[in-house]
Amino acid sequence: MKPKKYHRLSLQERVVIETLLAESRSKSYIALKLHRSRSTITREINKWGENYDARLADWCAKDDYLNKRNLDKINTYNKLKIYVYRGLLNAWSPEQISGKIKLDYPRDPIMAISYEAIYTHIYTHRQARLNRKLIALLPYQKSQRRRANAKSKRGVKIKDQTSIDDRPEHIEKREEIGHWEGDLVIVTGQKSAIGTLVERKARFTFIVKLGIRKSATVRKGFFREFRQADTIFKKTLTYDNGNEMAQHNQFTKQTGMPVYFAHPYSSWERGTNENTNGLIRRFFPKGTDFSKVSEKELKMVQEKLNNSPRKILGYRTPNEVFTLELLKGNLKKC
Repeated sequence: MKPKKYHRLSLQERVVIETLLAESRSKSYIALKLHRSRSTITREINKWGENYDARLADWCAKDDYLNKRNLDKINTYNKLKIYVYRGLLNAWSPEQISGKIKLDYPRDPIMAISYEAIYTHIYTHRQARLNRKLIALLPYQKSQRRRANAKSKRGVKIKDQTSIDDRPEHIEKREEIGHWEGDLVIVTGQKSAIGTLVERKARFTFIVKLGIRKSATVRKGFFREFRQADTIFKKTLTYDNGNEMAQHNQFTKQTGMPVYFAHPYSSWERGTNENTNGLIRRFFPKGTDFSKVSEKELKMVQEKLNNSPRKILGYRTPNEVFTLELLKGNLKKC
């Protein structure tokens, strides 16, 4: 049985309410006559008081409804609308936009808006052409924790592994820059892949173009990203059990970064990396053939992620946090 849809009170029903109130009828009696719930009639009468006027109540109700539908804050203030839409086009989530705008306009009440208000604005007319475009710009709604290549990693044993259990405890606190998490994002069928490296404190991201999914290729690709990095940014790497990191000892010799391996089927031990892979999937959805994606395209996405404000960073960007940490490191050397 389908649930009944709620319909707003009509003018005719309000006239009946006005007439029966004039006859001193009870709310229960009026509800019975109109085949409405008692709570609906009670709210209507309590809202307008004893001197109920059907036409005035109907006019005010329609005006309130139109205001709620069309005159939201974003549509009212063009400056705010431009800021919100520009943020969506830059792949910022409503939460990021809401947090960043408070930093950019701390004393301007017009430019203050909650992320819920942004979502409401987008979904009010979800079938409209503009709103469909706005919805397409939103981040993913549910994180896909299980990677497509999970089954292929069962039973893999890498020589000379160092377990995450042996990783220094202070790394877990994210108080120090330079500790990274790594993984591959693999297309369905495992025909192509890209590498992802995420710094745990700043959330700074490298997206690595890979020709083939071999351990030597992955090692060289990851080393290439770290080669020019300052020493303070190269402390450790935590990886999953993929055999593409079989050359971890050579990687450590090249970079000075020991590699720690997470437990099998324990993606939460590299939660920052998993979440970042989800963000990357917004730009390269499942089914993307990474062999046809240029390095320039990957670096454009990398730049976009590193310049997006993050709630967990106080709505600063990974680039801003990275730069600040580099400045701190240089001051300590002085």
